[in-house]
Amino acid sequence: MIVGVIGLGLIGGSMAIDLRRRGFAERVLGVESDPVAASAAMKIGLADEVVDYERCIRESDIVVVAVPVGTAVRMVGDILDRFRDEGSKDKIVIDTCSTKEQIALATHYHACRGQFVSTHPMAGTEYSGPWAAMPGLFDGRACIFADSAESSPKALKTIEDLYGVLNMRPIYMDASSHDVHTAYVSHISHVTSFALALTVLDKEKDEKHIFDLASGGFSSTVRLAKSNADMWVPILSQNRDNVLRVIDTYIEKMGLFRKAIADFDEDGIRSLIEEANRIKKIIR
Repeated sequence: MIVGVIGLGLIGGSMAIDLRRRGFAERVLGVESDPVAASAAMKIGLADEVVDYERCIRESDIVVVAVPVGTAVRMVGDILDRFRDEGSKDKIVIDTCSTKEQIALATHYHACRGQFVSTHPMAGTEYSGPWAAMPGLFDGRACIFADSAESSPKALKTIEDLYGVLNMRPIYMDASSHDVHTAYVSHISHVTSFALALTVLDKEKDEKHIFDLASGGFSSTVRLAKSNADMWVPILSQNRDNVLRVIDTYIEKMGLFRKAIADFDEDGIRSLIEEANRIKKIIR
């Protein structure tokens, strides 16, 4: 099995490491547009060879598209076009994007739609680039398969095996539901982290005090603010409607806290905190 990985950053690079180490990929071909990142990826050993886009698609059995979602929407369609033009009926392309509706719309009527498996491995850190790639990133995490009924049974089984090698548990849902759920569990977390970082930076002009006083709570809450803008701008843009609804709900809840605090309503504050504590039954 030759696996081509387009985008040797945190997700693509980490997949490349474990797919080869665990015997799923005999050979990994990488594509990386940034020369510095490409050089680093080779030195780190993320791929056997860094090649151009055309050669990767031509020689790979599975093509992993691990680039920002705005680029991925166009790229997956182009790869399916190449599969069609070359008569390559056994090749598979997957994406790893955090939003699914746009890519679903772009590929729905393609003649080679069965050769595309839309996936979202729910793993990551706030870091980016080949330097962030690590073994074991996906172990024990969930991988969402979106609109899996539109993929051919053979392609779907192959990619289920791929994520099985990465020790991920599969979850199946349609693209629309995926985008709603990720708005709540992922996208709003990043927006609030960005907003908190901006708030602290705006109010605390002496940065030394931020670092001196930062505790574990602050660091864990704001760490997502270090996430890459190139990745998150298209995610928030493509999932705009869902994210806006979640932001509105978040602002409503912040308003409840603000009113209770402003009114010295300790019972109200306690009630809000205890209601929020119910999250412990879901997240341990």
